[in-house]
Amino acid sequence: MNWLERHQVPLYLAGIGLGVLVGLAGPGFAAPAGHAITPALALVLHATFLAIPFARLGEAFNDWRFLVTVVAVNFVVVPVVVLFLSRLVADDRPVLIGVLLVLLAPCIDYVIIFTGLAGGSRERLLAATPALMLLQVLALPLLLRWFVGPSVVTALDPAPFALAFVGLILIPMGVAALVQHLATTRVGRGWIAGFDAAMVPLMVLTLALVVTSQIAAVRAELHALLGPAAIFVSFAVVMVGIGTLIGRRWPDARSGRAVLFAGVTRNSLVVLPLALAMPSGHKLTPLVVLTQTLVELLVMVALVRLVPRLIPVRERMGS
Repeated sequence: MNWLERHQVPLYLAGIGLGVLVGLAGPGFAAPAGHAITPALALVLHATFLAIPFARLGEAFNDWRFLVTVVAVNFVVVPVVVLFLSRLVADDRPVLIGVLLVLLAPCIDYVIIFTGLAGGSRERLLAATPALMLLQVLALPLLLRWFVGPSVVTALDPAPFALAFVGLILIPMGVAALVQHLATTRVGRGWIAGFDAAMVPLMVLTLALVVTSQIAAVRAELHALLGPAAIFVSFAVVMVGIGTLIGRRWPDARSGRAVLFAGVTRNSLVVLPLALAMPSGHKLTPLVVLTQTLVELLVMVALVRLVPRLIPVRERMGS
């Protein structure tokens, strides 16, 4: 287990590399891999929730400063950044919609995982998840209407958001809370120990599945996706810079790191069904979302090592 934890970042990169090889060598694996992403991600999140002390979650809900900051970053700062960056593809409607769909929706799932790996406050971010989920359901149609026009809003179905929240957050978290309640029993201890040991392999599997399901389609339209890829890299750079400025001023470095990850990480796996449901003539829209996933996975792996250096833990001086 110690070996897995010490080498988790190289293992995640290996998972991404495996996904590239399998996805390009065997395009037939893309569909099965795509179907397996959600259950694999649910298991990863369940393992993450098991490590969070639910008895102390009330403290995170009481941290209004953190909640207000995360909401402001995602629904005030991010739309402004996206408005400027998206002008680069404003003349290509399918690409523009894909860029807006994915960048305007804050992540509610594996952001918790990567935040924890970088030493950030998973508890506070988990407590903020319901607010982030609800606000993006309400804000996304309004922002799309503002950026693109009313016609795109009629094609959106909020059901994927609700299903993702139940399947990826509520159920894994509820089971984790129940297991923690039974932690004094042999079954509870064994369950927690087993998922603790499986955390890194499950994450490697999830990354491999995501890349396997997407890489062939992305390669086929690579020429059209280079512009969106550049936007996604630029978005990550800008939001890491903003998150670092905020995080370094935060008294608690763990919370500062969580704010940074909340601003950078997007909800690609949840908005993908929305992109796939777009009408004919928008075949590039889901591929743009998939491209963001690939870019973000590489960014997240890098941030696990980079963020602790950008926002170091400081010893408290005085009181």
